[in-house]
Amino acid sequence: MSRIAIAVSRFNEEVTSRLLASCLKTLKAEGWTDARLKVVHVPGGFELPWTAAELARSGRYQAVITLGCVLKGQTPQNDHIARSLVQSLHRISLETRVPVILGVLTPNTWAQAVARTKGALDRGKEAALAALEMVAVQEELRGKA
Repeated sequence: MSRIAIAVSRFNEEVTSRLLASCLKTLKAEGWTDARLKVVHVPGGFELPWTAAELARSGRYQAVITLGCVLKGQTPQNDHIARSLVQSLHRISLETRVPVILGVLTPNTWAQAVARTKGALDRGKEAALAALEMVAVQEELRGKA
């Protein structure tokens, strides 16, 4: 039975909780039950790669979705965190052969962040659909479909 893990940052929780709700709603609409989903909360975006690596290396999940919001601030810290986070998640996906889905927002403004939690820009839904597609691709390429 395929399983998906979701690692979600608590930093900027007003945004990340919306991403998570949309992600879970989308997965459940596609028939995924709570028994097939694992949600792990972490303090911030910087902690997402370590958590994604642990989940991917566990061998229990066919995909790992990461959800977060690294909002532009007055210093370049957000640039350093976002760059490291994206590169680390990509490397983890390649090294573990488990798709790691990037559902981490890097908006310039709070309004941009909120806009990406609903409607056509809903990144939580987008991350869930990407994970489902990658699970199907993985099964096809590995001869399980």
